[in-house]
Amino acid sequence: MKIAILSNGTANYSTKRLKEVALARGHEVHVIKYRDCYASIEQNKPTVSYRGEDLAQFDAIIPRIASHMTRYGTAIVRQLEMQGVYTVSSSIAIARSRDKLRSMQLLAKSGVGIPKTVFSRNSTDIESLLDKLGGTPVIIKLARGTHGNGVVLAETKKAAKSVLQAFYLSNEDGTNILLQEFIEESAGTDIRAFVVGGRVVASMKRQSLDDDFRSNLHKGGEGVVIKLTDEEKKMATKAAKAMGLHVAGVDMMRSARGPLILEVNASPGFGIEKVTGRDVATPIIEYVERNAKRRNVKDRVGA
Repeated sequence: MKIAILSNGTANYSTKRLKEVALARGHEVHVIKYRDCYASIEQNKPTVSYRGEDLAQFDAIIPRIASHMTRYGTAIVRQLEMQGVYTVSSSIAIARSRDKLRSMQLLAKSGVGIPKTVFSRNSTDIESLLDKLGGTPVIIKLARGTHGNGVVLAETKKAAKSVLQAFYLSNEDGTNILLQEFIEESAGTDIRAFVVGGRVVASMKRQSLDDDFRSNLHKGGEGVVIKLTDEEKKMATKAAKAMGLHVAGVDMMRSARGPLILEVNASPGFGIEKVTGRDVATPIIEYVERNAKRRNVKDRVGA
């Protein structure tokens, strides 16, 4: 097959791994820097151009869209979808997973366990909001943050009100702000489950190395191998399905009431390979091989 990997460049570890595996399996592979693409929108003639040439004749694309390029990246993916090109992750699935509020609403609707979450534009109702969550401490986060950015732990009502007011004042683009209950038993740790085609192919626990409540590897957290329970595997695959994603990094935490989903990442990093020794690139290419001829199927999530 002729496969395009939409990425920010060949130096990215995940991109290198996907290209390496696809080439070894006999496919023709092109790494396309989607930020350098441009689209021509014309009646019945959707085209995407890259470095002066129209992109055409791809059997499949594998989007690796960075969070800060979501709008532009998904627009390029959507244009290729309109050409009938098969994509591992649809543009709408990527977009919905990047919006934390939207994804939390869909996860809850699908019966997936999540931390108690509220959102509001009114910082004067802080007492009522905190009561909904069982009091402080609480996690306050921007709905479009990533890698632990835009996430604050407020340990008192006064701190929560100050953080909310600061977020509202600096929030010029209208991004929603969420408040979530603080799960004390999982502070500083979470679990990443790597899901491909409805099954977990690798998993790791991420642990903060200091007193930071965030465990992201990008924040200096350490990853270790972990074995998931059957319930955790089921919850991870259910969360990916709720987002309409066939490849996803599902972040969860263990709580007294069971696994709780924190986030579903549409372009999960491959650092999990280095931690676990598990190959996640091959299952993705195998998934493409099995499904590219079916072309894109209708998104059934509905939002």
